[in-house]
Amino acid sequence: MDLGPYIERLARRQAEVEAALSDAGVFAQPQRAQELGREFARLRELCGAGQAWLKTRRDLEESRQLLAAESAESELAQLVREDLDRLEQQESRLARELLAGLVPPDPADSRNTIVEIRAGAGGMESSLFAADLYRMYARYAEARGWKAETMDSSASDLGGFKEIIFSVAGVDVYKRLKYESGVHRVQRVPATEAQGRIHTSTVTVAVLPEAQEVDVEIKPDEIEITVCRASGPGGQGVNTTDSAVQILHKPSGLVVRCADQRSQQKNKARALTVLRSRLLEQRVAEEDARYAAQRRAQVGTGERNERIRTYNFPQNRVTDHRIELTLYNLTTVMDGDIDCLIEPLMNDDLNRRITQWTQTVPGMA
Repeated sequence: MDLGPYIERLARRQAEVEAALSDAGVFAQPQRAQELGREFARLRELCGAGQAWLKTRRDLEESRQLLAAESAESELAQLVREDLDRLEQQESRLARELLAGLVPPDPADSRNTIVEIRAGAGGMESSLFAADLYRMYARYAEARGWKAETMDSSASDLGGFKEIIFSVAGVDVYKRLKYESGVHRVQRVPATEAQGRIHTSTVTVAVLPEAQEVDVEIKPDEIEITVCRASGPGGQGVNTTDSAVQILHKPSGLVVRCADQRSQQKNKARALTVLRSRLLEQRVAEEDARYAAQRRAQVGTGERNERIRTYNFPQNRVTDHRIELTLYNLTTVMDGDIDCLIEPLMNDDLNRRITQWTQTVPGMA
C-alpha cells in the first residue's frame, strides 16, 4: 500500500490552509476561522505521521538490503531482524493513523448532540433504569468536560423516568455518543421484588446530531405551537406561568414538548432544535434505507429494534452484542466510565470504514 501520493496531497492542503489563516480577513468570519484552525491542527498531525511513515519505509528498505547482504547466522543479521520487526510494527501503526485521517469522517461527528432516553418493556424497573442511564451519561459528559442540559422529562414513581431528553455540547460529542443508539437491556433484581427474582427490562436510547437551520427548513405554516403550564414539582414561578411549549410538525406528525426552562421563548427555541434534529434523523433514515444492504453490517446504525447492550447486575457484567465484547466492570460503567465500551466500538467502526475506503480508492486495495 503506497501512501506517498496521499501524504503529498495532505502537505499541499496544509500549505493552503496555512496561507488562508495568514490572511487577516478570514478572522472577520469567526466560524470559518475556527473551521480552518481545526483543519490545520488535524493536517499538521497527519503530515507529521506521514513524514514518520516515509522515514520508516526508507529505514525498512535499508534494513532489508543489509540483511540480504549478511550471512543468515551472523550476529549483525540477528540484530537487523530484530530491528525489522520493530520497524514493521511502527510502519503498520503509522499507516493506520494516516488511513484514519484519510477516510472521510462522518460530517456530524463534531456536532453537539441530543439524547433521548425512554423506558421500554419492564414497567417501573424500566423507568428506574432509564434514570440510571441518564446519570451514567451525565457523569460521562462531566468527566469529558462536556455540558449536559435537560430539555424535557417525564418522571415516574420511585425516582425513575418514563422519558428524559437532554442536550450535550462539547468536542466530538456525537462522534463518541452515536454508538449508544439502540435498545439497552438490563437484568437485575428490582428494589420492589420481594422474592429476589431477576427481571429483564429494556430502555431505548436515541442519539441525534443537533441539526442547524440550514439542514432542515421549517416553514411557519407547517407547525402548530401551543403553550401550557409546566407540570412537576412547584417552586418560584416554575408552575405559575404558561412556559411549557409544544410544537406539532404537521407534514410529519412529529410532536415535541419542552418545559425545562421558565422562559417560554427558551423552551420554544429548544423545542425547535429538537424538532430539527428529529426531522434530520428521519431524512437520514430514509436515505439509509436505500442502502440497507450495505449498511446492515456497520456498527451504530441506531435502529430502535437493535438490542445493542445487556447490563447484568448479579454478575457485574456488561455485554455489547455488536462486537461481542463482554466486560466484568458494570459498577464502574454505571458510574460513567464508558470509554471501555465506546473505544472498541469506534475502533471497529474505523476498521470497517478503512476497509471500504481502501477497496474503492485506486491503488489502495
